[in-house]
Amino acid sequence: MTLRLVISAFAFLAAPSAALADPITLTDIAGREVTVDAPAKRIILGEGRQIYLLGVLEREAPFAHVVGWREDLLQADPDNYAAYAEKFPELKDLPTFGGFKDGTFDVEQAAALNPDLVLMNLEAKAATEDAGYDDKLAELGIPIVYVDFREDPMANSVESMRIMGQLTGQEDRAGEYVSFVNEQMARVTDVLAQADFTRPNVFVDRAGGYSDDCCMSFGDGNFGQYVEIAGGNNIAKDIIPGTFGTLNPEQIIASNPDHVIVTGGNWDAYVPGGAWVGLGPGADMDAARTKLQALTERTAMTGINAVKSGQFHAIWHQFYDNPYYFVAVQQLAKWQHPELFADLDPEATLKELHERFLPVPYEPGYWVSLND
Repeated sequence: MTLRLVISAFAFLAAPSAALADPITLTDIAGREVTVDAPAKRIILGEGRQIYLLGVLEREAPFAHVVGWREDLLQADPDNYAAYAEKFPELKDLPTFGGFKDGTFDVEQAAALNPDLVLMNLEAKAATEDAGYDDKLAELGIPIVYVDFREDPMANSVESMRIMGQLTGQEDRAGEYVSFVNEQMARVTDVLAQADFTRPNVFVDRAGGYSDDCCMSFGDGNFGQYVEIAGGNNIAKDIIPGTFGTLNPEQIIASNPDHVIVTGGNWDAYVPGGAWVGLGPGADMDAARTKLQALTERTAMTGINAVKSGQFHAIWHQFYDNPYYFVAVQQLAKWQHPELFADLDPEATLKELHERFLPVPYEPGYWVSLND
């Protein structure tokens, strides 16, 4: 079917949806003014992990207004996929899409679902425009709204939640969540603002063990920024120019980090039986600790302080990619400055997050340390 025929075939379908909603104009994370019929009743998620946001806003039925989504959640976070699928089995019947960045998104399939909008992550913007997806969707009257909780989560996660609150008519719920985030962040930043402390050198080993190469890390963004906010010195911030990059073993050994933070997850879908540290809800912590110990034996870890002192930790990788980043900041602060944060309990924070905001129950398994 041609694009012109798609426009003709589906133009009439948009009318009933529009009649039940009022147009609002908002500014998305990309700085674009977008007019959307809200509250949106039919949403395509350009990334499955955007359910982390919708789960907060529409706790009782997070998939009620999702008509299609990218299929990454099952591969990238299978434990949460299973938890959501158990409670909301309808998600298994949702149409799935390829990605914008890899050019496998199907515009005609999207149009056939008659969506009110497509929710996209900011990092896909360049590829979306290069492939002309934005123009094609605009011709069909389907707006794209960009959010971000990966490229610059500290700056954009809260605003993305506010935007999603506007789109879904859940502004009050979004505001309640944002207040909770700010309160939890202040439990770290307020203490450090009044303390006299020395910043330990910290290396963040992004997805350590995922491949034989060593070592991916973060520059002055994402987990690299979490380290700094939590009172550490990210050794890669002046080496990696952007958010994501790589350090070679010699750079790590020369920096001699006092702490190593490995990010880990359940990546059997990508690297079955790999050396990655399996973390996430319900993770096998004995297996995770064994894998974490094995990562200390890589060449890049030779003789560094973190290995000698046991300050070698692992934390759930998906904290880099969802609006729950403040929990990771608390845990990093606890590791980096245990004397200042003796009374801080990040696990209690994570439990409260689930009890107050999330539709799935809390299960432990989000971090482990060799000095536990």
